Amino acid sequence: MARIIPVSIMPGVDAADIAWKAFPAAIYFSILLALSYTVRRKMPAPIAIICIWVLGAAFTIGASIGISRTGALKPAMRSLSTLQGKPGLILSRSDNAMILLRESSVVRGPRVVSIPGQPLIYQEVPLGPNNTILSLPALPFSEDVPWFVRSMTIDFSLCAKELKSCLDAGFYLFVVYALSLILLLGSLRFILELSQWPLANLFIGALVFRLILAFDIFLNTRQVNNLIVSFLKERAPSAMITPLVFCLISILVIFYTFIVNLARNRRMND
Repeated sequence: MARIIPVSIMPGVDAADIAWKAFPAAIYFSILLALSYTVRRKMPAPIAIICIWVLGAAFTIGASIGISRTGALKPAMRSLSTLQGKPGLILSRSDNAMILLRESSVVRGPRVVSIPGQPLIYQEVPLGPNNTILSLPALPFSEDVPWFVRSMTIDFSLCAKELKSCLDAGFYLFVVYALSLILLLGSLRFILELSQWPLANLFIGALVFRLILAFDIFLNTRQVNNLIVSFLKERAPSAMITPLVFCLISILVIFYTFIVNLARNRRMND
């Protein structure tokens, strides 16, 4: 008897692509946890910001170099099929269905595709554009993903795409972009000091980091980027707009943190 499994139809990716997609999330979450740790340890804000900026920069640059140099390891790191089934396995998503006529381990195996309103499609050798192999769909963790998680995943994917495009355009541009982003995230340490409850501060910080991620995607849109370039009368290249905005916001936030800490110390001395 055929077994029906709900799946999401998506092309196969190698380990390097997966690492790039997870790269921005690793940066955001690691900096958030590091800021929370410095607050709980009562580390001075200037030292904490500098340490997080240096360590974050080292991690980001090192990880990016490591991921970008995995091209030679692609044959060994190529992702395998996540499906293990016998002939007759039916994969379904919404009203679409795919029936495998051989074992799921056979990548070029024949299959029958059922699309609503269309006759059955028989693919003896499933090939895509330029004779590329159409890999089997991957199983999702959950069929009903909350909107918040789905939107955050999309934004992280767009951020990863921007980081990779900066690295492809030039290592210098990537370093400037990454350092400005880490400086902005590290300068938000004061958010983790808003209350006496570390867990509540952590949730507030996560929400603010989510807004920074959305703001990053907003700045990288072509319309907004062109608008800022025209406003500056082309005094800055379009690729430097986002790092420039990040640096300006970071300077303002760091100045605010310095003023608040100075006033707090004077109040304690009085």
